[in-house]
Amino acid sequence: MSLLTDYTTHADASRHFSGAALWDLFDGDRDRLNITHECIDRWATDPSRIAIRLAFADGSGETLTFAALSIWASRFAHWLNAAGVRPGDRVAIMLEPSLPFYAALFGTMKHGAVAVPLFTLFGPDGVRMRVDDCQPVLLLTTAAKAAEIGTLPATRTIVPDDAFMRDLTAFGADFKADTAASAMALFQYTSGTTRDLPEAVKHTHRAVVVVTVAALYGTGVRPGDRFFCPSSPAWGHGLWHGTLAPLALGVETGTMSGRFDPERLLKALRDLRITNLSAAATHYRMMKNSGAADRFPHGLEKMSFTGEPVDSETLAFAEAHFGTNLCAMYGTTEVGVILADFPGAADHVPKPGALGKPVPGVKVQIQAPDGSACPPGHAGEIKVWRHDAWFPTKDRGRTDADGYFWHEGRTDDVIISAGWTIGPAEVEDAIMKHPLVAEAAVVGVPDATRGQVVKAFVVTKQPPGSDLAAAIQDLVRTRLSQHEYPRLIEFVAELPKTPAGKVNRKILRERT
Repeated sequence: MSLLTDYTTHADASRHFSGAALWDLFDGDRDRLNITHECIDRWATDPSRIAIRLAFADGSGETLTFAALSIWASRFAHWLNAAGVRPGDRVAIMLEPSLPFYAALFGTMKHGAVAVPLFTLFGPDGVRMRVDDCQPVLLLTTAAKAAEIGTLPATRTIVPDDAFMRDLTAFGADFKADTAASAMALFQYTSGTTRDLPEAVKHTHRAVVVVTVAALYGTGVRPGDRFFCPSSPAWGHGLWHGTLAPLALGVETGTMSGRFDPERLLKALRDLRITNLSAAATHYRMMKNSGAADRFPHGLEKMSFTGEPVDSETLAFAEAHFGTNLCAMYGTTEVGVILADFPGAADHVPKPGALGKPVPGVKVQIQAPDGSACPPGHAGEIKVWRHDAWFPTKDRGRTDADGYFWHEGRTDDVIISAGWTIGPAEVEDAIMKHPLVAEAAVVGVPDATRGQVVKAFVVTKQPPGSDLAAAIQDLVRTRLSQHEYPRLIEFVAELPKTPAGKVNRKILRERT
């Protein structure tokens, strides 16, 4: 019997996809299913089969097999029982990618408790707000972080150091996972500041089936790939698309541990002989700006990005350096991936700047404020059909005559100036074409005459001269139009970013 992983073309994806065919990729069913079994245990029969490759900040690495992870997850699940943790209890995990992190992540879900990955750069206030929100019985973190956070009234803090890991070996190496497919498995916090805590998105074990659609058509994962995703597994891209989705298909994945460094990423891709890379747009931009790419020549078979639009200069760099199309993948934490460029599909040609086309089984539409469908070329809100209703993504977009979707920015990022609607992405792309510009972000700021005007925050490759602002304004006027150029330009040392790597325009708007 053919499986969905056997098909690689866009035509076959449309022809053969169905809910039943998707479930054929898993051992579990709609009633009983466990993420750890699907991602780890069922692939552990071969003791040498690689699950995860880690690239550490000091230049070293570690390889974890499915068999080893299955054992460590079982030990941790038994330890949770001994610690009095019950199914449904929350276990927060604030660790860099490492054996302790994956043992805790998969052990928690194997046990039936709920894993809550937390970003390691959260300060005490950020941690406390999330702990207060989800009420975990345990928090696993480093000794340094534990001291920084201090005592948490209803949460026991555990430091999974070498001694803790040695103690785990006293527990059984086998633990049979048995959870309802509808049981909670993961709480995930989207990006946000400590002043504006985003609500936790709650995922059941069944979510691993849904995210496999993204693996098949958004990142193009297929058996035999050597996959890599540098995004932190504390966030949606690194957790679902970089970790769980490829492992659920039995495909080895890799990631970075510690502070991100573009040269270390380039080196890891070459040294690990990666064939399939999925990264944030910022990661590709940082590799381009590092100037180190020529020292690490390496070709890829498939390459994708997500998080925010990629500027044309970065796209050209990525495709020239890695020798393949840079494919878009678009979705949200709440709805998953809904648009993609089908990496590896010979019959789908990505359009530079577009988000791709709807993935099989998903209905997407651009809608006007009154809920009517927008014709090609007209901007509106991107909405997806789910649970018998149109669900808003809070992103604006449009379609073209060929059925490709295009991003027009967040609904709250749109700039209305003198009656003109201006999307930040196209202005930023134009600014990035100046040879002295490293990064740029655009927001709307209040103006007594026009309502709003465009303001650009610009990071330069060298100290800006007195005439650079005018040169950038002229460039945008020439490439776009007279009304879209940034009337205000502020040169900054760096742009504020969310932990997921996106430019944080909310902070920029607050600066104005």
